[in-house]
Amino acid sequence: MKTTLKEIYVLLALMLVIFSSSTTSTTGKSDTPPKVIVAYVTSGSSIMPDPAYMTHINYAFGHVNDSFNGVRIDNPDRLKQIVSLKRKKPSLKVLLSIGGWGSGRFSEMAATAKNREQFAEECRQIVNEFNLDGIDLDWEYPTSSAANISSSPDDTDNFTLLMKDIRSAIGKEKLLTLASAASAKYIDFKAIDPYVDFVNIMAYDMATAPKHLSALYPSEHSGRLTSDEAVKRHLAAGCPKHKLVLGMPFYGRGEKNKIPDFIDYKEIEKLTGFTTLWDERGQVPYLVDSIGQLVCGFENPRSLTIKCQYVKDQGLLGAMYWEYNCDNEAGDLRKAVYETIMH
Repeated sequence: MKTTLKEIYVLLALMLVIFSSSTTSTTGKSDTPPKVIVAYVTSGSSIMPDPAYMTHINYAFGHVNDSFNGVRIDNPDRLKQIVSLKRKKPSLKVLLSIGGWGSGRFSEMAATAKNREQFAEECRQIVNEFNLDGIDLDWEYPTSSAANISSSPDDTDNFTLLMKDIRSAIGKEKLLTLASAASAKYIDFKAIDPYVDFVNIMAYDMATAPKHLSALYPSEHSGRLTSDEAVKRHLAAGCPKHKLVLGMPFYGRGEKNKIPDFIDYKEIEKLTGFTTLWDERGQVPYLVDSIGQLVCGFENPRSLTIKCQYVKDQGLLGAMYWEYNCDNEAGDLRKAVYETIMH
């Protein structure tokens, strides 16, 4: 049978299509990591989170010990309970988050190779002992004493060395993540990139209460920083978008003489005597009093849905929230996050 050159080209094209389809069906989207939803769960709460609405839990908190070379865990029994959720959902990842606002001794620990190595080794032991999936570092913040903790100009470089040591200790199979200030200051993101799996942007508390603590975009009621600006700053600092996880608050910040400075979403729902308004520019809700004065900024299912769609549109890795216990009993906030990110 005589075969023309044109027929050969057609045959080759068909074979290429078939091969491409076969590769896609067996490997999936290998170049696109699956989305993550990171829930911070605290040691002080007795509520057991529903793992159906998250992919990762960061247990808060562990701390640098008094001798600057190890880890002290808040309520270890609670951590064991959280890890037990993996029996219910085997794909769930549980990490110990070390640090938090006002948690000190990082600067002293990271200042020497010996302390860093001993700290990293204890991280490895804890990961193995508690059957954890990794470590989340929440040093707030290298080179800063804003939280009344010690600091040093060398903290940024030492942070990089610390992440390198922890990665070496826990191995490549375990997760190593961190919480980052919305400003993207304090950390050399390009230097730590080889060691970290992803970065949780703490895109909240970005304005003085009662202004919006987590506006997506600038408005008359937002501060200088917004969630969108926080993402842009991290990208400019060298953090790749596929490693960025956008943080969201499950709480509000209020005018102290009218509403608590820190108030859970479940308590905001119960407030009376206030009106909920919507900031079209900032894409967040807020409360006003009887004379129309702003008294509390917060998030609700509508604003979180918009934020999570932003995460998807921008090609970010996923969403994080602080913290699970602030949601209402029906889980309206966590469900809004899950439904938008995962569908």
